[in-house]
Amino acid sequence: MIDLLAQIFDFIRHLDVHLENIMREYELMTYLLLALIIFCETGLVVTPFLPGDSLLFAAGAIVAKTGILNIWLLIPLLFGAAILGDNTNYFFGRFLGNKVFTRDYWFLKRSYIDRTQHFYEKYGGRTLVIARFVPIVRTFAPFVAGVGNMKYRRFIGYCIAGGIAWVTGLTLAGYFFGQIPIVKNNFEIVVFGIIGVSLLPIVVEFVRAWMEKNKKPAA
Repeated sequence: MIDLLAQIFDFIRHLDVHLENIMREYELMTYLLLALIIFCETGLVVTPFLPGDSLLFAAGAIVAKTGILNIWLLIPLLFGAAILGDNTNYFFGRFLGNKVFTRDYWFLKRSYIDRTQHFYEKYGGRTLVIARFVPIVRTFAPFVAGVGNMKYRRFIGYCIAGGIAWVTGLTLAGYFFGQIPIVKNNFEIVVFGIIGVSLLPIVVEFVRAWMEKNKKPAA
């Protein structure tokens, strides 16, 4: 497990290098590989640790650099993978229902669900849009929507809106800004910066919850 986490960390740390090597070696098969990663990160509750935001940005940047893939074909493919992942998660949640709230599983911690529920309490259905840009919450938001029996018509509307903003925004950001010298020469810092900004809402919610829990009652 430690070796796997180390490999994942190394992949994320040198995401641009690894991704460029993959594109050069597998060429058109890279479309399917990237789509599979996005599907798994959004559609399987066992893989919330996969890179999402940083992968989209890096993919756009490497496409601009190498020209191996077509950005206007890549974006709809990744969008389709994200929507398919969300729907898989949603219907999986509906199938399991409230059974998931009884205990922790090795692949599904109650704390993950609680964290996502806090987002729903604060933002309502917009959680599905906002969560697109928040790791872990992104994976569990459609699952919790299914568990909570959110109407599918409402779910799919927010799902599509969030998917368009997430995939298109980050991929094009990488495509247009990834080759700027200051970004290109500090790509590792940029990747971890994207991850850090993505995790900021979780940190804020955690600190807020901790402060509420430890708040001393007024005398």
